[in-house]
Amino acid sequence: MIDTDTELLKGIANQLRIHSIEATTAAGSGHPTSCCSAADLVATLFFGQMRYDAKNPHFYNNDRFILSKGHAAPLLYAAWAENGFIPIPELLKLRQFGSDLEGHPTPRLAFVDVATGSLGQGLGVGVGIARAARLDKLDYNTYVLLGDGEIAEGAVWEAASLAGYYKLNNLIAIVDANRLGQSEATAFGHHIGVYRDRFEAFGWRVEDIDGHDIEEIAEVLGGVGLDDKPLAIIAKTYKGAGVSFLQDKDGWHGKPLSPEEAARAIAELQPSAKSGLGVAIPAPNALPAPANAVPASYPPINYNLGDKIATREAYGAALARLGEVDLRIVAVDGDTKNSTFADKFFKKFPERSTECFIAEQNMVGVATGLAARGKVPFASTFATFFTRAYDQIRVAGISQANIKLVGSHVGVSIGEDGPSQMALEDLAMMRAIVGSTVLYPGDAVATEKLLEQMALLKGVCFLRTSRPKTPVIYGNDEKFPVGGAKVLREGDKVTIVSAGVTLFEALKAADTLKAAGINVTVIDAYSIKPLGRDVILAAAKKTGHMVITVEDHYSEGGLGDAVAGELSVEGVKVHKLAVVGIPRSGKAEELLAHFGIDAAAIVKKVKSL
Repeated sequence: MIDTDTELLKGIANQLRIHSIEATTAAGSGHPTSCCSAADLVATLFFGQMRYDAKNPHFYNNDRFILSKGHAAPLLYAAWAENGFIPIPELLKLRQFGSDLEGHPTPRLAFVDVATGSLGQGLGVGVGIARAARLDKLDYNTYVLLGDGEIAEGAVWEAASLAGYYKLNNLIAIVDANRLGQSEATAFGHHIGVYRDRFEAFGWRVEDIDGHDIEEIAEVLGGVGLDDKPLAIIAKTYKGAGVSFLQDKDGWHGKPLSPEEAARAIAELQPSAKSGLGVAIPAPNALPAPANAVPASYPPINYNLGDKIATREAYGAALARLGEVDLRIVAVDGDTKNSTFADKFFKKFPERSTECFIAEQNMVGVATGLAARGKVPFASTFATFFTRAYDQIRVAGISQANIKLVGSHVGVSIGEDGPSQMALEDLAMMRAIVGSTVLYPGDAVATEKLLEQMALLKGVCFLRTSRPKTPVIYGNDEKFPVGGAKVLREGDKVTIVSAGVTLFEALKAADTLKAAGINVTVIDAYSIKPLGRDVILAAAKKTGHMVITVEDHYSEGGLGDAVAGELSVEGVKVHKLAVVGIPRSGKAEELLAHFGIDAAAIVKKVKSL
């Protein structure tokens, strides 16, 4: 830490307050009082503690800062203006269409690693970033600024637990405990001891401070990394601090000042305000850069036609195979690795593996943090458990995060475990993520080849794997471009489109129908989003514009809706065979038959048309 110039930092903090007030007043919306409460903390961090290259926010050994309380975005923008990265006049474009200074931070800005503002997510991302520093043998620290209101989110404590477990002493959580929430006071107000006890229970070193005392802030920040525990700083602050008619006053959350009120506030702040421009910022250490290069190729695969292998098992084999040459790949799992088969990677590359235990929200947050530092994280669990992390996945899409999600135990075909374990909504929810790629392989070869594609693609990708063993139907050299589809049978009566387990039911149905003199086309739609539209449309045109989709998924939002959405404008009639109603325990074949998605049901449907 550099020598602390207390008066200078106080002045910079007031300048950050002025920028925040001016920007939100110009925008006519925003959260100036939430910015004011944290201004002393941010000023001391950015101009007295953090080591970073202000001209190169992406530098690999910069200290990282995550504004988990994303509604205080104007304060973050003000800090990057006062260090010279953003032209100060740009701050007055806050929240304007076309400006990257949005209402909550997004990675459109070079100094923002992940989108924030959906409260409770920042600390989980910080855990992932801190883990990446350890993996890459870098000495940057990760600072996460949280609001006391968001501490009510369970995801915060999932992250706190894991950080304590891994002893991430390069992770610092700073809680801006300003007492006031959006609609009323927070649950614990200024009872700082409550937060202290909770973080200590999760294995953190905790310091509680006056969040407006620059000397005290600087002293505590100077103790980062003194032991083997993550550090939680509970800062008692006041909403609207620095402005007499705002400070600790209820009813100001998310409310900009009028021009007249802004002028009054600035008049109070201006006399002691100082610019941060030209202030010396400590440079990060020039340690070796991480090994995040894309490999020229991946090792070959070797399967025999007809071998029966579950696609979840092929995922584990593929992950370990790719990991041999692709050092960007890391594995994250939620205590299911012996079922998802991610354990193959965990055993082979333990230093690149993170067990998140049964905490899926945090697991996705950790993956997002790892991705922000150039890793390619594959996060796996039962697909149905991703539903509880859906907000993290949604925000990962907004972050354009390069995360790879792999969900096993899908559909009624998992059998006896029953409906709470059956992912029947996963295709729908993953298709809805902005910019996502959704893949559903039928055999081991397709799984391995699609995993290669996922590792090379950018963005949120989801791979759906199955529990039952299915025969290998593709040769080892077969290619599976994303956005493609495979024609496995050709006929002139109807086109059957399927994927995963029900693909093999469709193939059985085609053989039965052929014996009866009815020739159908069967397509493996292994790429759900983007869909192999051209392949399916070409087949449909040859079969009277008639398509049957078959899927082990609810009828809403899955493969059937994907096909109908793409082809309805072409006059193609799509008949959906899917799971309807609440399943129950039973054998896979019983359940496929009961819900009308087995070979017999397909034959019946084709004959009815």
